[in-house]
Amino acid sequence: MTEFQAYLQLGFEHITDPNGYDHILFIIALCVIYTLRDWKKVLVLVTAFTVGHSASLALGTLKIISFRSDIVELLIPITILFTAIVNMFHKIPKTTLVTHEVKSSLRYPLAIIFGLIHGLGFSSYLQMLLGAESTILEPLLAFNVGLEIGQILIVSIFLTIAFVVIEIARLPKRTWNYIISGVIAGMALSLIIHNDLFRELMSGLSL
Repeated sequence: MTEFQAYLQLGFEHITDPNGYDHILFIIALCVIYTLRDWKKVLVLVTAFTVGHSASLALGTLKIISFRSDIVELLIPITILFTAIVNMFHKIPKTTLVTHEVKSSLRYPLAIIFGLIHGLGFSSYLQMLLGAESTILEPLLAFNVGLEIGQILIVSIFLTIAFVVIEIARLPKRTWNYIISGVIAGMALSLIIHNDLFRELMSGLSL
């Protein structure tokens, strides 16, 4: 196995690892308002997220920017909770399709911005892996490609399940959105409450 293949596999395994399900939750939260028929929109959305996290992953790994990992670890579940809450207010207007498209397009810059935060979380992990590598450009590229492949796989599985539930089982799309977004919001809230920095901040406020 070449170095490129090794880091590609690491990137894929990192995004699909059940122990790191916070990133999986965010990907699903981004896509829950869509169905398999919207796969082109979803692909653009996931790519927007990839652009964001690839940029911050590169800057963080190359140590061009510095950050506190504990703050990033708290911000990640906050982005998940925010996205899930936004989903619950999502609805297709009764006026025109254009209005709907304009509102939906706001999700793309949101995906990029939140992708920047998630990328910083990935960079800490990648810094430990790289160690004393002579060059990190190829491993960085391979890791990003692995992440993207993993994300597309996760989205494909989720949209297929959504298609079965909505199109075949005939569960209303709005109900599906509320159920999945509600579950994600609850899990994100649990991550926030059990976050060490959050507990520290709450402890300081109670004094």
